[in-house]
Amino acid sequence: VQLQASGGGFVQAGNSLRLSCVASRRMFSNNGMAWFRQAPGKEREFVAGINYNGGTTAYEDSVKGRFTISRDNAKNTVYLQMNSLKPEDTASYYCAASIYATFAKDTSGYRYWGQGTLVTVSS
Repeated sequence: VQLQASGGGFVQAGNSLRLSCVASRRMFSNNGMAWFRQAPGKEREFVAGINYNGGTTAYEDSVKGRFTISRDNAKNTVYLQMNSLKPEDTASYYCAASIYATFAKDTSGYRYWGQGTLVTVSS
């Protein structure tokens, strides 16, 4: 089972990026998914989560109103649309698959992780 994240890049503040995470197996239509991020020298933190059918989402306070998590179970893909990016959003972003139908805001309970995609936002 693999998760492949993509879509990171270098952008100026105020611009947008969309991250994608493709799962290798259809089992993820039954699993919650989440995006985490980790900046240099900092711990990995929760960014956004979505339950198995997309009916429930949650966001870290600093990204509310700017980021949107969504999923397409037919494509085994979860997305993170990031608008109005700020320099403090600079980090490696990781997708993760929960072992449950819902998601958690900490790293426990996630069995599978993507490799990370780097987002750099300049001021």
